[in-house]
Amino acid sequence: MGMDFSRKLPIPKEIKEQFPVDEKLKKLKQEKDKEIKDVFTGKSDKLLLIIGPCSADHEDSVIDYVTRLSRVQEKVTDKLILIPRIYTNKPRTTGEGYMGMVHQPDPEKREDLIGGIISVRKLHTRAIEESGMVCADEMLYPENARYLDDLLGYVAVGARSVENQQHRLVASGLDIPVGMKNPTSGDISVMLNSIKAAQIGHTFIFRGWDVTSSGNPLAHAIMRGYVDNDGRSHANYHYEDMIQLFEMYCKRNLENISVIVDANHANSGKKPLEQVRISKEVLHSCRYSADIRSMVKGLMIESYIEDGAQKIGEGIYGKSITDPCLGWEKTERLILDIADLL
Repeated sequence: MGMDFSRKLPIPKEIKEQFPVDEKLKKLKQEKDKEIKDVFTGKSDKLLLIIGPCSADHEDSVIDYVTRLSRVQEKVTDKLILIPRIYTNKPRTTGEGYMGMVHQPDPEKREDLIGGIISVRKLHTRAIEESGMVCADEMLYPENARYLDDLLGYVAVGARSVENQQHRLVASGLDIPVGMKNPTSGDISVMLNSIKAAQIGHTFIFRGWDVTSSGNPLAHAIMRGYVDNDGRSHANYHYEDMIQLFEMYCKRNLENISVIVDANHANSGKKPLEQVRISKEVLHSCRYSADIRSMVKGLMIESYIEDGAQKIGEGIYGKSITDPCLGWEKTERLILDIADLL
């Protein structure tokens, strides 16, 4: 075979026993999970901001960023729920480049998957302990979900994964909100099919077990723009896009009508400064249409401590090593502006 099975990884149960979550954090997570769930079920009219680096790279700078967010959260708690993005897996279009902390706990060193699994569990635990907020991660590898399922408050399924059967089935067994991104082609029906699959129960094979899931009513849409056949980015956050999504949701008779608008990626053409304008335009659409306001549960924003991006090895603290991000000063101003507009 063309694969070298070098070493067997510890199962999630073993990692959880080695790095347990104490009762205080369990209680905190339950409280935060309810707050977030209430937004999706309509019991709360707060807006979610899923916000943070394109990819988590260094523990100290990520924790620095998250604790800064926690201080801003105190100022906007009556209107916003901030969910830090701690994305520890990074999908790569061509398979080249930094693939996240799960692969490389240190971006400048070689792959270390056992070290990566331990590092991301420690990082997510430390983030909750030091910020009092539960965080978001991307489910790039469904078989890894249980390494972090007792820590995460939100999960996203990416544009390249949303058509994958295993992602949909595992999402149906999670008890936190799972956002399904529209595929890179922009076909909204594919995303809605994925939401439907995640909202109902299934029996399937998972980590060598015969598993039955109960369905996840909190599965929902993430609109992130798309790329055409010529490689050009097209947005899908405008008023007309939101109305179309609302109408398509209604026709499908899905369990809840919810969307998170991703202000970066193809919606911004990966121009992070555009996220400020895009966020405010989405809020304007919400003020204009009650249907859109009922459907839009939040925004996804890529930001870090420093504006832009750098190459691995440049060593600029708090600057993205993958996609460009909005810097901290602009991020804080944006969060406060969003709160003022609600």
